Amino acid sequence: MTEEFSEYLKESGKSENTIKTYCRNISLFFSWCRDSFGEEPTRLYRANVLEYISYMRNIKQYDPRTVNNHLSSLKTLNAYFLKKGIQNESVVLDGDFMKVQIQYASPCTVEKKDVESFRQRLLEHGSKRDYAIVTLYVYTGIRRSECVSLRLDQVDLISREIRIVGKGNKQRIVYINDKAVHAIREYLKERDSDSPYLFVSRQSEKLTPSRINQIFNKYSDTITPKTLRHYFCSNALENGYSIHEVANQAGHSNVQTTLIYSNPTAKEMKDKANRL
Repeated sequence: MTEEFSEYLKESGKSENTIKTYCRNISLFFSWCRDSFGEEPTRLYRANVLEYISYMRNIKQYDPRTVNNHLSSLKTLNAYFLKKGIQNESVVLDGDFMKVQIQYASPCTVEKKDVESFRQRLLEHGSKRDYAIVTLYVYTGIRRSECVSLRLDQVDLISREIRIVGKGNKQRIVYINDKAVHAIREYLKERDSDSPYLFVSRQSEKLTPSRINQIFNKYSDTITPKTLRHYFCSNALENGYSIHEVANQAGHSNVQTTLIYSNPTAKEMKDKANRL
């Protein structure tokens, strides 16, 4: 069933990471069913869903966002069962989702000097590929999944444009600065591969998300791909980008998401607090 559900998610335009997350969540639900009832149900039942919500909240003590993430997976499985005719009713309702207060003040945890120091360490001790990857993160806010899937034919260094294929196969044009252009050009001079993907390794024609994490962990204990995505949004706003321009560059379908990423640094907020 998992394979058929995974194929359904692909046809629905879900990203690779979303598919993995949904399938993992569904597997956890059916594992709970086996432990609780001795077997997996052939369809979803409202009573089981309500008991599972109670289990996640009271036994596992999941964060509300985590509970909602699991419910999103179950709701999508419900939609799949409806389409296949396995059942004819929705048993995961909108009211089941826990209310989560949107955090508009989410300060960026790194400053420009931290980011530039990180880039310099990579320049001095890392490969030109790794330096190009990090520079692209700093100045575009690219997602990890987008970075590893970036193909050569999506990059136009003359026009300084990159065509990104983001979540749900949505495409957007990201504009890159001279620093990113120079870093990628230097990397391409030594790149030796027939792979259609921009960033490659000696072992494969395409980097994995875990390899991206290893690159970051090697040179910093605090800076991650997500940190640099947050930094990009904050830095772009501080340098004159509008909230809608940042949303377009980062691939946010809702500007409310951009507001969460795009806030002052913690130091700036403390300085402002002292002025009150």
